Amino acid sequence: MNAQSSSVSLNLSQSLRRPSVSSRISYAVSTAERGEGNNAPAQSQIEEEIAEIKRYEDFTTIDWVQDAAQERIRRNAQRRKAAGVYGHGKVSWRYRLWESYDAAQGWIVVTLIGAAIGLNAAFLNIVTEWLGDVKTGYCTTAFYLNENFCCWGEDNGCPNWHTWTGFEPANYFIYIMFATLFAFTAATLVKSFAPYAAGSGISEIKCIIAGFVMKGFLGFWTLLIKSLALPLAIGSGLSVGKEGPSVHYAVCTGNVISRLFAKYRRNASKTREILSACAAAGVAVAFGSPIGGVLFSLEEMSNHFPLKTLWRSYFCALVATAVLAAMNPFRTGQLVMFQVKYDRSWHLFETIPYIFIGIFGGLYGAFVIKWNLEVQSFRKKYLKDWAILEATLLAAGTAIICYPNAFLRIDMTESMEILFLECEGAEDYHGLCEQDRFWSNILSLTLATVIRVLLVIISYGCKVPAGIFVPSMAIGATFGRTVGVIMQGIYRANPDGMFFSACLPDEPCITPGTYAFLGAAAALSGIMHITVSVVVIMFELTGALTYILPTMIVVGVTKIVSELFGKGGIADRMIWFSGFPFLDNKEEHNFGVPVSTVMTGDVVAIPVHGMTLGAIEDLLKEPHYQGFPVVENVRTNILVGYIGKTELRYAIDRLRRDTTMAVNPQAKCNFSPPAVTSLMPMTPTVTINNADFSTSSASIDFSRYVDATPVAVHPRLPLETVMDMFRKIGPRVILIEHHGKLTGLVTVKDCLKYQFKVEAAVHPREEREMAKGHEKLWHVFEWRHPEVQAGSERATQLEEAHWKMAKIAVESSIDTIRRLVAEGKIQ
Repeated sequence: MNAQSSSVSLNLSQSLRRPSVSSRISYAVSTAERGEGNNAPAQSQIEEEIAEIKRYEDFTTIDWVQDAAQERIRRNAQRRKAAGVYGHGKVSWRYRLWESYDAAQGWIVVTLIGAAIGLNAAFLNIVTEWLGDVKTGYCTTAFYLNENFCCWGEDNGCPNWHTWTGFEPANYFIYIMFATLFAFTAATLVKSFAPYAAGSGISEIKCIIAGFVMKGFLGFWTLLIKSLALPLAIGSGLSVGKEGPSVHYAVCTGNVISRLFAKYRRNASKTREILSACAAAGVAVAFGSPIGGVLFSLEEMSNHFPLKTLWRSYFCALVATAVLAAMNPFRTGQLVMFQVKYDRSWHLFETIPYIFIGIFGGLYGAFVIKWNLEVQSFRKKYLKDWAILEATLLAAGTAIICYPNAFLRIDMTESMEILFLECEGAEDYHGLCEQDRFWSNILSLTLATVIRVLLVIISYGCKVPAGIFVPSMAIGATFGRTVGVIMQGIYRANPDGMFFSACLPDEPCITPGTYAFLGAAAALSGIMHITVSVVVIMFELTGALTYILPTMIVVGVTKIVSELFGKGGIADRMIWFSGFPFLDNKEEHNFGVPVSTVMTGDVVAIPVHGMTLGAIEDLLKEPHYQGFPVVENVRTNILVGYIGKTELRYAIDRLRRDTTMAVNPQAKCNFSPPAVTSLMPMTPTVTINNADFSTSSASIDFSRYVDATPVAVHPRLPLETVMDMFRKIGPRVILIEHHGKLTGLVTVKDCLKYQFKVEAAVHPREEREMAKGHEKLWHVFEWRHPEVQAGSERATQLEEAHWKMAKIAVESSIDTIRRLVAEGKIQ
């Protein structure tokens, strides 16, 4: 937790004094209080250099304990600086201005980020609508206008909007061609320039906010390619949505802008506040729901959400939504296309179909999560080299299947807008409100539901920007509208029945659009396992206070059903599938084992004295170590502290860079932590007690880099408690000590490995059967699609693998026959 520096000074080495537990705690407090001493400029430069190195350490975790200590040191230094300025009596206006700017910097950053997110969302909405409509026709007055703008004020088209040809099969072919072209372009952009732009990004962002480092995932190129490829992916007609990726590009925007300010560039905890606020703004502009976005960030994205972050998230979502409203991309005053208003109430007897819709939402979420993970596993194993071809074929197949169905042909947001509307006083799309088309509407809506479910399972996860919010809502809307149409048909067949006695004679009794609305809420809750934020989002979409209770009933039933099939939505399951080091606070475990069962016992430790510089550098070459415990000596193994690999590597590199002569690899290294009772400023240094340090008698002192207060626990502490420490305190590593002696260490990955091992032992047969199914399916693709094998070395390798597998199978069969003959079971 110390700050680090590598300025070289000539001192006598200090005598070893191993601090006790109480002195370690007081040392941490005193370090934070004393701060940087008299070497603040050099200290600031060194901290910035180390932070820049850590920023590019890919797939590592942030130590929140150390990060918090550094932030306290920075604040104390600012307070002492202010005290010194005020102590001289006169304070310049420039200093007051700088002080005000530093205090307001967080709000300035959040404002800039919110405005940028709102502008980007408006641009994406406009482009997405045009790409979706250009597949079916064009506007003669202005080619860049979509159908709504071209036929402004008209309900069912206008003379200015033309289909591409008057021959329907030709239009069918053009529709497929555009869909395929859009998907091919999106997949090519993603693969060529920003592979991290693929998918939704919510799973990875949850891990990043929790402290996992993924280099480039929130970078400028990812933001640019995500913003360009997302409209193409949606316009291609793939069963994916833009609401999930909107969280990704919003967080990318926040990361790019906040990096322009040193306050956020140096401190990860400050950046975490900004990223949480950006996630809220991303959902806010996606659904036109600022409060729902804040609750989504609280419920789903962040495992650390203090009150200050809540206010920042609220303000960022407010600014982003206000900018989007000012841009008015749909020219209707609506923030999203499927925004709707209801002026009718509901009846108590409708609770029964509402419960049925809630059950569907839970079953839908469990079914899609299970089978989509199987598809993801198959894709990861067999299709990782065919990402562009896969996305292109998926788009072509989706266009071929969806064009004949009126509810699948149009964009999903447009279909939800149609399904949410009341029949009275609204446009009748393809006879949806006609009584004589009752059975055809039920058939069409049911087919749309089933086909969309299957397409979502195989499409979500392909290598284009792809979300699952809107596809799930569209599925729920078609199913809910089906239930509403059925309820309306039952009422029309028996309007005087006791069941419908609460209905007024002069008003429509059943509103099928509300059932579609509730079905969308149920499906969204079922796939993401979120509750409160869904209710608020749906309320902000409709503004109907009377439908809060039905929405709560539906979402509550969905939650109950979902919990029967396992905890965690598809974002949480994707984290598990990808193997990210993320401890979910939604799950409760009861392993019943101590932490010693999970810990790494064979630990490479550094003694306080006696290790040479060459041996230290050999350790640093090993890629498996992220840091080293410091012990009194290898015989007693008394724990003294901990030193990170990054800090040690930086100290050695800076030492070599700052010295004019070569340092002898046989020079002895000292890692004893500084005395707690020292009255000198705690300015970190690398000390050499021999001016001629090119000789082997030189001694290099790295003591100021040693963390004298690492998080350490007893070996018999329950594993569940250690996992809670990782979640709530956030250390990178926890050391295990018994009576002061180092016995091992444990990381988040060690805990997750044990958790996966326990879970895999529960259903081993099911996993083996799924793996066999994937292998059989790939064999079908190999033999029936020769283009997969054409003209490459991969084809030869696959063919050889087939023959080897066939040979093994034949040999296994022969061995089995021989064994059965020897046992006399066959003649």
